[in-house]
Amino acid sequence: MSGRVDEPRTVLECLARRLHRTWEELAGDFVAVASSRGERATMSPRHFRRLAAGERAQCTPVTRRVLEAMFDRPFEELIAPYGADDSAALELARVAQPSASKSQEEMIAVAASRARLFGRKASESSLNDESIDQIHDDVRRLCMAYPQRPLADIVGDLVIVQETQFSLLERRQRPSHLQQLYFLTAITGGMLAKASHDMGDAHAAMTQARTAFLCADHADQNGLRAWIRGLQSLVTYWDGRPRESVRYAQQGAAIDPGRGTTSVWLAVSEARGQAALGNVSGSLGAIERGERGWDDVANDELDEFGGICMFSRARQLYYSADALALLPAESRRAEEYATQAVAAYSDEDRPEWAFGDQAGARTDLAIARINHGEPEGAAEAIAPVLEMPPARRIRGVVASARNVHKALVASDLAKPGAELQEQIEDFVRTPLAALPR
Repeated sequence: MSGRVDEPRTVLECLARRLHRTWEELAGDFVAVASSRGERATMSPRHFRRLAAGERAQCTPVTRRVLEAMFDRPFEELIAPYGADDSAALELARVAQPSASKSQEEMIAVAASRARLFGRKASESSLNDESIDQIHDDVRRLCMAYPQRPLADIVGDLVIVQETQFSLLERRQRPSHLQQLYFLTAITGGMLAKASHDMGDAHAAMTQARTAFLCADHADQNGLRAWIRGLQSLVTYWDGRPRESVRYAQQGAAIDPGRGTTSVWLAVSEARGQAALGNVSGSLGAIERGERGWDDVANDELDEFGGICMFSRARQLYYSADALALLPAESRRAEEYATQAVAAYSDEDRPEWAFGDQAGARTDLAIARINHGEPEGAAEAIAPVLEMPPARRIRGVVASARNVHKALVASDLAKPGAELQEQIEDFVRTPLAALPR
């Protein structure tokens, strides 16, 4: 905690000093405590420092609860001015201490978080092979978790990992380590672009994506550049900018992404954008390119991370159904693709399972059935989506549910489908972005 004043300004700053931990470490402790308590909260080192300095006194209720759990005292006491005679400030602080109320799994998770933070602190001056391996493992774990876990479970770790990567990139590193670090930082930035999009903040998503693309340039990895273009195509598609979505998908394909699964992603991403523009031939041609793409696919370095970095056959089926659902004359093919996609996502234990894509496939199936005059079949298809908890109602899921509502309104089923319309309206009232932070 460099540059501190002689006397603590708040009780919180006094307690923080007694722990002899950096602001980055305390921010990591905050995330670990929040996760162990099932709270959805993050804390940047800068925010923690300003709070302890008395520069900020307002926090969200969840931030207050986590800080109170960290230091075992009321929030108002923590931000109160420090006094030398303040007995509360003279007690030894505790942060994320294991207790009888915590499960063994929670204690192991807290211990692992402490170990990671110690490893990062020990490698601050220069990277070594062990610290690169740890960052690689952290990124891969988050890649695998992203499509399957609620965003609240992983966003704190994403923020901490990115901040660590940026801090390391700002220091002098060996060339061999630097290229690997840029590669990993680009992936992390890509995930935070997706997280920003899922929260409904397209501007923040594109900011993260542009920085990630810059890191991919420094890593000099075409597959990674193409993957980030795919993310930008996704963000702009759901933000109602189909022309930009098509442009980003085409730019990614022009990069020559190699034989990784990203090449298939870019083709069907373009198909969705073209369908949204009403370009039937362009959309069908892109879907066909996606189908043919599997003949040449061979997993690349990015695919080895799995999860959000790998484009699966199930996702290709879902994207194709998404495009075809926008083309009225292709409703039969839309139903075929959506049915296959729903089946592909039926097993939650499969590594390629993703709750958002599963929901999208079901909404596409519902739209196809509406177009065929089957309100009961549509209700059956979308029912599991409408039961999703708010923590999983990411932007794409909510937008897909709205598309079903629009299809009902535009069809001859508005009256028999009135109950389903009301259910969808209730569902979209509480998206993830509306949850308290």
